[in-house]
Amino acid sequence: MWRRLKKSQNNIRTRQKSMKQVESVDSLILTLTQSKDYLSFSLTGSTNCVISYIKTMTQPKFLHQSVLPVLKNNSLKTLEEMKEEIPVENILITTDLEEIRKKVMNGSIMIQLKETAQEVLLIPATTVETRKVSIPEVEFSVVGPKEAFVESLDTNLNLIRKRLPLPELTVRELVVGKITKTRVAVFYIDGIANLENVNTVVQRINDIEYDQIIDSSFITQMIADNSNSPFPQLLDTERPDRVTGVLVEGKIGILVDGSPHALTCPTTIVEFFSASDDYYLTWHLASSLRLVRLFAVIFSVLTTPLYVAILTYHHEMIPEDLMSTIITSRADIPFPPVLEVIILELTIELLREAGARLPSKVGQTIGIVGGIVIGTAAVDAGLTSNVLLIIVALAALASFTTPVYQIGNTIRLIRFPFLMGAQMWGLIGISMCMAFFIGHLTKLSSLGRPVFAPLYPLRIRDLKDAFVRLPFNKQSKRPMQTRPIDSVRFNPKRANEKRDIDE
Repeated sequence: MWRRLKKSQNNIRTRQKSMKQVESVDSLILTLTQSKDYLSFSLTGSTNCVISYIKTMTQPKFLHQSVLPVLKNNSLKTLEEMKEEIPVENILITTDLEEIRKKVMNGSIMIQLKETAQEVLLIPATTVETRKVSIPEVEFSVVGPKEAFVESLDTNLNLIRKRLPLPELTVRELVVGKITKTRVAVFYIDGIANLENVNTVVQRINDIEYDQIIDSSFITQMIADNSNSPFPQLLDTERPDRVTGVLVEGKIGILVDGSPHALTCPTTIVEFFSASDDYYLTWHLASSLRLVRLFAVIFSVLTTPLYVAILTYHHEMIPEDLMSTIITSRADIPFPPVLEVIILELTIELLREAGARLPSKVGQTIGIVGGIVIGTAAVDAGLTSNVLLIIVALAALASFTTPVYQIGNTIRLIRFPFLMGAQMWGLIGISMCMAFFIGHLTKLSSLGRPVFAPLYPLRIRDLKDAFVRLPFNKQSKRPMQTRPIDSVRFNPKRANEKRDIDE
């Protein structure tokens, strides 16, 4: 019985292989005719041919205005004559079935002299439905440009080239995804970007084996140096101005057709805490705001673990004036500090997720009203103390100061290991978690470049735009982390000269 089953399976595989070998344009058309939006008709008269296309992917006006009048008014006997007469660029004559399938599915018009002809004429007539360029929704800035990427790859490249009108801006286009056949563009400035980084990105994208690539986040997860790390290793941004700025530093950009976000690499951990506003404000304000963000992140991660550690193991660290307040607030609480914190943290996460998934107006209402109602009810019911409620609320508020959404999610996640460490070993557990994550960051890399730079390895020159941003005239060289071919931005001596018009 087993031998018969195995023999029948081998016969089926043999038939499938033979069917693939004899696959032709006729079989492709037969498959397409099962779709309602596939149209095919015969043109008779001075020119006899068969025209086929997918109407949902093709511009009908283009067909009726640029193609049909030429075919009706001229006596064209061959595909070469049609190619010469039709006033359209990039017309292709081919018998390659894979090329025919690709072009037709992307909106090209297919012309055959006969229904059974294997040689076809392909006329590009793709129609692309996309939204207009709008303001950034995730990385909103008070000052600076108000343009964001959209889902069209060509539009996004236009936004980049508009800001960098350089012949050295090189774009390499790849096709990824066994089924989706998604266009992916890798772009960089030739002469500045390190070609080793470029080749690494191109090789990793070409090596992707997956059936669908729908968004740039798929690329992020598949080409990262360490896919098991909670820390992002490629920067995800929706702002063309931010991408332009890092390209000039020697970094590489990645755009995916259908995604309104771009990826930049290699990157550093400090870059996730810098906002676009930092470069549009004076360096004093920009440096102050960046330091506030870094402090807010540390506060968000360590505040609730410190609360648990101190109340569980280190009561002597609490000032006497504050001790009475904490004792009063926790007098009727039936839970230990760690369980109390976890309940509030999970409540905050539930409110955050509910507000993010609901429509914007409803989500804001749910977040505000839900937080007030649940917080007040929890304190009145004796499930949590009002002191902890204030601490958790401030920690949640501090986590929102991160300008990049990716690192915000990481900050939310790593709070829980710190909480567990604080519950088990107190301040020693917090120190162990801190040492673990710092050690992990020192080993983490982006395209083989250290993510923890410029702290490790220490690079004094790159500190000019790390925790603080010094004036532009002090940043005469590009960051060392990208290993740019041309490391000099400008002549610092000339930049410091300020001459009046009468000198």
